[in-house]
Amino acid sequence: MANIDQLKKLTSQQLQRSDVPLAFAVDKNVAQYDCASLTTALEQGDARDALKAELASILLSGGGAFVLKGAFSDTSVVDEATGVFKSIIAEEKLVANGGADHFAASGANDRIWNSLEKLAMADANAFVRYHANPWIALASDAWLGPAYQVTAQVNLVRPGGKAQEAHCDYHLGFMRQDQLETYPPHVHAMSHQLTLQGAVAHCDMPIESGTTKLLPFSQNWSQNYTMFRDPDVRAWFDENHVQLPLEKGDLLFFSPGLLHGAGDNTTSDVERMANLLQVSSAFGIALETIGRTNISKQIFQSLKSLPLSDIERRSAIASAGHGYPFPTNLDTDPPVGGLAPPSQQDLLTQAVAEDWSQEKFDAELDAREAKRPS
Repeated sequence: MANIDQLKKLTSQQLQRSDVPLAFAVDKNVAQYDCASLTTALEQGDARDALKAELASILLSGGGAFVLKGAFSDTSVVDEATGVFKSIIAEEKLVANGGADHFAASGANDRIWNSLEKLAMADANAFVRYHANPWIALASDAWLGPAYQVTAQVNLVRPGGKAQEAHCDYHLGFMRQDQLETYPPHVHAMSHQLTLQGAVAHCDMPIESGTTKLLPFSQNWSQNYTMFRDPDVRAWFDENHVQLPLEKGDLLFFSPGLLHGAGDNTTSDVERMANLLQVSSAFGIALETIGRTNISKQIFQSLKSLPLSDIERRSAIASAGHGYPFPTNLDTDPPVGGLAPPSQQDLLTQAVAEDWSQEKFDAELDAREAKRPS
């Protein structure tokens, strides 16, 4: 059962200007920073350290979101990338129905999965000019430290596009309810510290265009991942969320544990395009590179033939194959039965349970891996 009283108490807090002295304003509990006046913070030194510490404190225990106004001082760089993205959308529509959106009904929207790589492959100069933005680097470094990894997905919502349901994001937010409940409470508490959510505004976005709904301070609710689907939680979100207008070239960053969701685009003329940034900590990477596909094939017959209990078999599978389906290519490896595609462990478990032949298992596993990035 959702502890609504705890959520209400947390999200009734107020972010004070004294809490964020480097911000030029606090609007609806979201700190606003003027990039033009903070250029000294882009260099190494006390100014950079102070801004990084302030941004990290917002994500950790403050409102959970901040806006970097005018992060792209030259918005022609954004326009250049927009043109490339629209071409990619048009090309992908010729061969598919466009990328599906998470947490939203189908409608007047388009999604580009892996817009990072697709931008680079379509126009290397545009990629470099776009991702040379130092404010993306500063925000990512502030929360995750160096050696972070950037991914990106474009979302284009046309007039009439419907809102997303309130949710939390990657990692736990992309799991089915039964899956995320298998993770212990301390993992829920630290999950939102492994990634950073961001968005580049590719056009001027009035609130009516459906800018992201945010529930400040909700990232520290102990049940944010397990209970964001609860009707009472979503009702509180609907009554108390905030939205801010954005201008082309602004950057919005927020904790993935913050309850949020894109709004309805009720305008008649704004095609709301955002490039959604999902930045991951380097510490989510394993020590060694393991040939888990080879291991899975090699042990398949032993898993079937040895006299193992169910728990012993599950334990062996857990050491062998990839249990986590990400990272993947969501164009070719779409989610099945939830928000994530099946993992190697899922396939191995199914194959043993259904007594597949070695040939069938090898072929199915190869076909699965062919959908994923090399």
